[in-house]
Amino acid sequence: MIEKVHEHIVNELQQSSRTDTIFTVTAVLFNLIILAINSSVANNASSKNANSSDDFVLVVFIFVSIIVNVVAIAALHTGKNTRNKLLHGLILMYKENQVEKYYDSSLMTNYNKRYFFLTVVIACLVVNSIIIPILIRFM
Repeated sequence: MIEKVHEHIVNELQQSSRTDTIFTVTAVLFNLIILAINSSVANNASSKNANSSDDFVLVVFIFVSIIVNVVAIAALHTGKNTRNKLLHGLILMYKENQVEKYYDSSLMTNYNKRYFFLTVVIACLVVNSIIIPILIRFM
């Protein structure tokens, strides 16, 4: 029975890792695409031939960008909590079976650092995808 529980926890950790990767890659690509689109729209809005809808489009994309990134960061936070719970259970299982020496529990700290760094990267990208087009628009 312990083997099946162990297998289940490992499978859940793998699924959580894949989900985190999808949210991270999606957020990074989304922010880079939004940066390009918003920069182009902002450039058009500041030109002589500006369309009256350019500023509206810029604002809509900024709000959508904020929403998508908040969702991505919330998903990463949920993934971090899920990973911590699963690893905690795994460590307890290892202790009960006296094999905990084979798993360094400091890995949990490393995983938490990784989630923090991923969140910082996403936050920096969303800030850039908002501020750069605004600077282009008004300068």
